[in-house]
Amino acid sequence: MKLTGKVKEQELLANLKKACENEWVSKLINKLKISPHEACKVTSKLEDCALELEHCQKCKGLFMCQNSYSGYIKMPNKNNDKIYFTYVPCKYLKKRQEEINIKNKIVHENEYARMKDIDVSDKKRAKVIKWLDDFFENYNFKDNKKGLYLYGNFGCGKTFLISALLNELNAQKQVSIANLYFPELLRTLKNDWNIYEEKINYYEKVDILCIDDIGAEKVSDWGRDEVLGTILQSRMNNKKTTFFTSNLSLDELEAHFKINDSVEDSLKSRRIMERIKQLSIPLELISENKRK
Repeated sequence: MKLTGKVKEQELLANLKKACENEWVSKLINKLKISPHEACKVTSKLEDCALELEHCQKCKGLFMCQNSYSGYIKMPNKNNDKIYFTYVPCKYLKKRQEEINIKNKIVHENEYARMKDIDVSDKKRAKVIKWLDDFFENYNFKDNKKGLYLYGNFGCGKTFLISALLNELNAQKQVSIANLYFPELLRTLKNDWNIYEEKINYYEKVDILCIDDIGAEKVSDWGRDEVLGTILQSRMNNKKTTFFTSNLSLDELEAHFKINDSVEDSLKSRRIMERIKQLSIPLELISENKRK
């Protein structure tokens, strides 16, 4: 019986020695600071970890992940002389999680923003803030007031400024409002076609709509012509106030909307731009990146 156990351990050690030809297995053993006797009991699991680490060395993003669980790496740990294995997020998943946390924080801030919260110390914002103040003071349901196409550098507070105005109008003048993050709408509609009519109808009829981060979406015939074009045409026909925020100027946005170089596609892109120009006044905002 003892002989059988000894033979078994020798086999395990032989397997470990072969596994250690992989530099990642050796590195993991050194990191754990364990003896060959301890390591040989978990050789196959260490090889699994090594394989996932090798995948990560060649990986360029979550879309390329080859590991057992997308975005995670199987890693060994030692606690109280026991070796256990857990899955930890890779650098790409950590980055995505950080971006989601930042986005959620921004969404929360924008949801409760009011005009009193606007930072007026930045002189670069003065022209935009004056425009927003005038809009608020003069707004009434009878006028067909144009919205704002507010564009500028990333993180300068475009969405916050428009949200503050819209929230104030909702609170003080009972205006129905909606902030639409356009790339997210496209993803939502693709995932559930049953809500298409309900969503489009809502964005067509709300008193004031802000289409946020237009130009950040991946352009397609469907998204540009069927979704965005339908909403803009309806709002233009019904004289509904519409705002836009973007990192792109109007000329850059027109170029963004072109899928190819055909005359027909250029006309479709121009048609979208004409609707945007009919609905809004362009104003540039270049200021400090407040998301730092």
